Amino acid sequence: MSNIPRIPLGDWIEAFINFLVDNLSVLTQAFSTVTEQGLDWLESAFLFLPPWLFIIIVAALTYWATKRKGVTLFALLGLLLIWNLDLWRVSISTLSLVIVATLFSICMGVPIGILAALYQKVFKIVTPILDFMQTLPAFVYLIPAISFFGLGKVPAIFATVIFSIPPTIRLTALGIRQVPKDLVECSEAFGSNKKQRLVQLQLPIAKTTIMAGVNQTIMLALSMVVIAAMIGAAGLGGEVWRGIQRLWVGRSFEAGIGIVIIAIILDRITQSVTK
Repeated sequence: MSNIPRIPLGDWIEAFINFLVDNLSVLTQAFSTVTEQGLDWLESAFLFLPPWLFIIIVAALTYWATKRKGVTLFALLGLLLIWNLDLWRVSISTLSLVIVATLFSICMGVPIGILAALYQKVFKIVTPILDFMQTLPAFVYLIPAISFFGLGKVPAIFATVIFSIPPTIRLTALGIRQVPKDLVECSEAFGSNKKQRLVQLQLPIAKTTIMAGVNQTIMLALSMVVIAAMIGAAGLGGEVWRGIQRLWVGRSFEAGIGIVIIAIILDRITQSVTK
């Protein structure tokens, strides 16, 4: 290959990202301001409650959603363990980041999934993009996040959203496309328009699949928190990353266990809400 000129792919990508940074600065600043204020508000609201009261509320919510005593006991004891390990504040930071990232993913992913389900051209465009997003190494998402927002929690949320949004888009489109055709034809025969079919037929039938996508988005967001700690996300991921840098094996495992506890609680709640 020495006789073939090297394709300057990296230079083209860098030039494209620089172009976006220069021309989308107004949008990125607005996104940064809104996201940071929303994240600070959510963290402050969670930290305003005493830990013991917050734990009771989460345990009650878990029992209301799951109706399972074992899961409720796990949520209660797991959060008490996090509090006992002096990881409460960083756990709240991680939980807030995941909630905000998930909300962004749902607000963007569900509409895109609906368009992909209803319009074949959109589906053909979106599918290879999602394939690319899901196979790209997670660390690569940190590069544009730093370019647009620098270091801190906002770029961490940006990278987390890009990394975790594909399941919401895919499963929303899949759920709507799997609605039986005879039901769609029946609704057309009764004179329903496209909006009525979507709202009253397709979305209700597809909600289980859509919620499965939301569940996967939450899990991916939690898996991204350690990687996002490299650009200043803090939280439990920051504790893991700090422990790796300083060889604090025990502290890293404690923070990792905290992430697992939060992941299981959120997973069980979202699964039960889906059912």
